Amino acid sequence: MSGNPMLGVVLHALGGVAHGTFYAPLHKVRKWAWESSWLMQGLAAWIVTPWLVASMLGTHPWEVLWNSPPRSLLLSFLFGAMWGFGSLTFGMTMRFLGMSLGMAVALGFCATFGTLIPPLVAGQFGSLCATTGGLTVLGGVLVCLVGIAQCGYAGVRKERELTDEEKKAGIKEFALGKGFLVAVFSGIMSAGFAFGISAGKPIADLAFALGSSDIFKNSPVFIVVMAGGFTVNFVWCLLLNVKNRSLGNYVSGPARVQAANYLLSAAAGVIWYTGFFFYGMGTTQMGRYDFSSWSIHLAFVIVFSTICGIILKEWKGVSRRTSVLVATGIAILILSTVVTGLGNYLASH
Repeated sequence: MSGNPMLGVVLHALGGVAHGTFYAPLHKVRKWAWESSWLMQGLAAWIVTPWLVASMLGTHPWEVLWNSPPRSLLLSFLFGAMWGFGSLTFGMTMRFLGMSLGMAVALGFCATFGTLIPPLVAGQFGSLCATTGGLTVLGGVLVCLVGIAQCGYAGVRKERELTDEEKKAGIKEFALGKGFLVAVFSGIMSAGFAFGISAGKPIADLAFALGSSDIFKNSPVFIVVMAGGFTVNFVWCLLLNVKNRSLGNYVSGPARVQAANYLLSAAAGVIWYTGFFFYGMGTTQMGRYDFSSWSIHLAFVIVFSTICGIILKEWKGVSRRTSVLVATGIAILILSTVVTGLGNYLASH
């Protein structure tokens, strides 16, 4: 598994752009409860698009999944369900903390668990500490966590500096305490996606054996992992629809508003899937320490989500020091991707 780690970093950057900005279309949805737009986004992101893309890329998803090891299918689905709980509460994190702070807190925990647990389970951690490439990769992960912590600290400072009116001008349902608890839970559970990809390696190998190109072989794995995630989100959103009496959102209202809401939700879903599409390609290029893909991807997600939050005026009115902290945090996160990519390059050569 030599790959091309620098190409992998570029692919993860593209995935970060998608995942850092996917929630923006949902801000434009009108007269729908949050659970309705989230469910429609999920249907597009986790069911329709994965099947379409896997079929269009010639990865033979039906044949691959039919012949894949049952244990790999089950674990990928269950880890997907774990990630589904994280994804569900991730949407709530965006409601309560906004894109900038919500991403930093949730993805900080997600990066830690999703990056370090797979090599521990696989027994790779000892070899990581014994090679220059491995130590460099771990250094890159550490730098990533420092950058995430700095962005999170800047978010806490922002909360202290802005008035309630200023906070809610950018984030209508801002709630720091509730949002932080939800973000921690979301971050830990969202690491399930990384575990699902790891458990799905036999599925990806079968796709490759049946003629899929190496860079697209993870596409059938996404179908299984995302199906697990969608199942959790589907049940919860329908329960909220019943509780909040919002089932009528899907069929009632002015035709123009309905059409716009469906299109915006679908657009958010397609953008979301695009993020993991590039992530899946990026992992195939990272070589021996492909588990480090998770921290690289999340670093870019936080970079672009923070920039998106700035554009949406979530940081309007903060002090110069807080602005510098945010900018420095973004720079540290970008540096972490370079360091981690270098570590994979050294391991590959």
